[in-house]
Amino acid sequence: MSAFVAVLMLSLFILVGLVVDAGRAIAVRATAMADAQQAARAGAGQLSVDALRSGQIEIDPVSAIRAADSFLVSVGQSGETSVIGQTVTVHITGNEPTVILGIVGIKSFGISVTASATDVHGVTEED
Repeated sequence: MSAFVAVLMLSLFILVGLVVDAGRAIAVRATAMADAQQAARAGAGQLSVDALRSGQIEIDPVSAIRAADSFLVSVGQSGETSVIGQTVTVHITGNEPTVILGIVGIKSFGISVTASATDVHGVTEED
């Protein structure tokens, strides 16, 4: 009977650990995704002045990367920013340490999010 109780207690402990640690990991992932989306939007808003003067609307890649990276730093995140065509993409990776599951060998959960933004101008749909 004591082996059954020990296995049951271990199972309950792991279940509580999953609830607590997975909940924390989901919250951290949601925050990272919101930060990546906002950084991508900040980058997509950086238009090329030279292109505007010639009547075209284009993203300035250097300014876009600088703006996105600056936003990430301001919220305490680090990530990779790229500009391909008119789309700014921000990728954030990290690890969230566990609180309870570390006792059974799970030290952290990996977090990886990617968000993209494109500058949209003018009328895009017919009413």
